[in-house]
Amino acid sequence: MLELDLSADIQALRSTFADILAVVDVPRLESDIARLSTEAGVPDLWDDPEKAQRVTSALSHRQSELARVRGIQRRLDDLEVLVELANEMGDEDSADEARAELASLDGVIGQLEVQTLLDGEYDERPAVVTIRAGAGGVDAADFAEMLVRMYLRWAEHHNYKVTVMDTSYAEEAGLKSATFEVDAPYAFGTLSVEAGTHRLVRMSPFNSAGKRQTSFAAVEVIPLMEEATEIDIPETDMRVDVFRSSGPGGQSVNTTDSAVRITHLPTGIVVSMQNEKSQIQNRAAALRVLQSRLLLLQKEQEAATKKELAGNITASWGDQMRSYVLAPYQMVKDLRTDHEVNNPQAVFDGDLDGFISAGIRWRKRKTED
Repeated sequence: MLELDLSADIQALRSTFADILAVVDVPRLESDIARLSTEAGVPDLWDDPEKAQRVTSALSHRQSELARVRGIQRRLDDLEVLVELANEMGDEDSADEARAELASLDGVIGQLEVQTLLDGEYDERPAVVTIRAGAGGVDAADFAEMLVRMYLRWAEHHNYKVTVMDTSYAEEAGLKSATFEVDAPYAFGTLSVEAGTHRLVRMSPFNSAGKRQTSFAAVEVIPLMEEATEIDIPETDMRVDVFRSSGPGGQSVNTTDSAVRITHLPTGIVVSMQNEKSQIQNRAAALRVLQSRLLLLQKEQEAATKKELAGNITASWGDQMRSYVLAPYQMVKDLRTDHEVNNPQAVFDGDLDGFISAGIRWRKRKTED
């Protein structure tokens, strides 16, 4: 007779989930949703598009978070029912289903537990990710494109909204750089542990002799600030250049000079935008990212934490935080956390949750030391 006993495992998950609920604060979530729903229902809300976007985005994030915790609660209840049913009916298929659901819930609750560690000042904000090719020539440009695809696939797996803001193609293959926004709950806190220098070792497809090649790419992550008014940038401190958006091989994306590049003269920070169709929209988007970077820089200087945030990432030997090795063996290893997997293809297809969770826990331990 079938005797499936998962009670100890389910109780352990319920205990962990109870700790998570105490941090998530469901009553506060419900209160925020009620307030934001009222704001979103104001007839003239969209007279101010920026405010409307902030309100609707905040409402969507909180609704998603509440739906997530309620969904886990239902799944835990349903799992106990499924175990009872399997035992009453002696059904091995139901038992297999219960074991699979237990494993799935363990992963989901584990990810949510990691999210409760995100308590930084900007952790709840959307993230702006910039990836730049480093040392390594054409292989580095190709590696940069591989990383962009990796993060976009990761976001797709989680149903996160992604907006590609700017792409600069390399002459032969790959990318010089790319910038994209990830709009999701705790996007910055989650992705900020990915900032740093990434290293690729492989048999180069661009080397006719088939030699092993090492190349580098830099990943920068900044929070997208809610209010652009926190940093006032005098017009005299900016140089604004307008150019035509371009695709691979110099192909024109549109027929107007709508792409915008803003150079902040005092710091040398450069932001380019070409996602929007109009010059005005691209200028506004570029200005917002520039203000976010300047505000973050200001906070770094005030708190003396420059290395902990975006930092100066050189994308070369000696400072890499993760290695992707495709030859002579297969491995991806984070050099900070020692987390590693032996399936690089899965990682490049967006399977990053293990690395991100390990990175968040590692960062939390560092701050507590």
